[in-house]
Amino acid sequence: MKVTMKKIYIILLAMLAVGITFTACSDEASFSTATANDDPRILDPIFPDRVNGELPVVSTISRDANLKMKLTVTPADYTTVSWQIDGQEVQTGTALDINLKAGTYGFKVVVSTAAGKSSYREGIVQVNPLANDPWATKVDFERIIAPGSSARLYGTNLDKVKSIIIDGKTITDITYGTSGNQNYIEYAVPADLLEGEHRVVFVDSENNQYGGNTVKVSRAALITSGADRTNANREWVMTGINLDQIASLTFASQSITQFTRQSKTEIAFVCPSLTDGDYKLTGKTADGKDLQFYGDKQNVTEKTVVVSSTTVLWQGHYYVSWALADSDPHKTFNQLGADVFASIKAGAVLSIHYSVATQDAYHQLRTTTNQWNDLPGTSVIEFSQDGVKDVQLTQEVLNKIQAEGGFLCVGHGYYVDLITVQ
Repeated sequence: MKVTMKKIYIILLAMLAVGITFTACSDEASFSTATANDDPRILDPIFPDRVNGELPVVSTISRDANLKMKLTVTPADYTTVSWQIDGQEVQTGTALDINLKAGTYGFKVVVSTAAGKSSYREGIVQVNPLANDPWATKVDFERIIAPGSSARLYGTNLDKVKSIIIDGKTITDITYGTSGNQNYIEYAVPADLLEGEHRVVFVDSENNQYGGNTVKVSRAALITSGADRTNANREWVMTGINLDQIASLTFASQSITQFTRQSKTEIAFVCPSLTDGDYKLTGKTADGKDLQFYGDKQNVTEKTVVVSSTTVLWQGHYYVSWALADSDPHKTFNQLGADVFASIKAGAVLSIHYSVATQDAYHQLRTTTNQWNDLPGTSVIEFSQDGVKDVQLTQEVLNKIQAEGGFLCVGHGYYVDLITVQ
């Protein structure tokens, strides 16, 4: 069949009209189908998941850089954004740009609608000091403090600190010192300091301010160390804050009201004659309040204590990481000097109880002398769970510890919790 030129022309005109129609439709402005009743959601960024229940680190920066973040949310036209640091709102809107002093911060972003619906994401922000900044690390329980007492902070460049600010109160009654290879600053805690967690600010002679992380203020009688285990018929020493308030202890159903020593930071008495086993410990203060015992998640008023014939050489919760600077006390565990081993006889077994630092992905432990030489007969262990490393104290090992200045636990990503010998 022949197609005339007239028909071809008509067909081309029809195709052109259809194309124009489609083009016109595609050029119409897009419109949102979201409503004020939709659930608010954060589309970007995605925060990491928790690790063993612990909040993830969502940002690590130096203190001379701003914390910056931008959110994509829906429904965008009906959602408000609140940025929170340590539980306090610091900025609103979809973009955050803020400067923070060095320290570790709780970080949370909350999106909500007028309809009362909300969602959030949270994590940890780590702001690192610069090399020459005054800075304080956590060594033990020195950041739990009592009003009206003295307290310490350990760290680097602390000789630059001329005053400390805690909860708006300026402290100038400070001294500097050294304990072992650790430098510290000792300060007078204001008697009117409110209970709770407060940030520490260091001030130098030129009034520059630096972050020093946080301290927790408590007026309660609180035992922080020494309550996990003891030896029968030996002096039992426990440390903490406000311990001069303790009037009595009840241990293994026996009431104890006489102490060999008692001060704000220490209480000591002779443990009763008991067989090895687990026993309950409680206490009362002079005003009838319960004695508290430190816990990672919350404090408790009853403690299970292990009575054992094993001798405890050290007890605490001491972080170890090879990632830290050589000047940092947590580069190694160095709390047992050569003198501790001087009276130990060959054949004893040293047991190192350790726990995993969940913030680290890799965990390794070595035992060495103070010169970083491996103890004879020992090996490196890698682990992903809490455990115990036993070291056979042969005469060769004991001699090497004495000749090379003491004992170290080195490696990465763990806490030393207890060291015993039997």
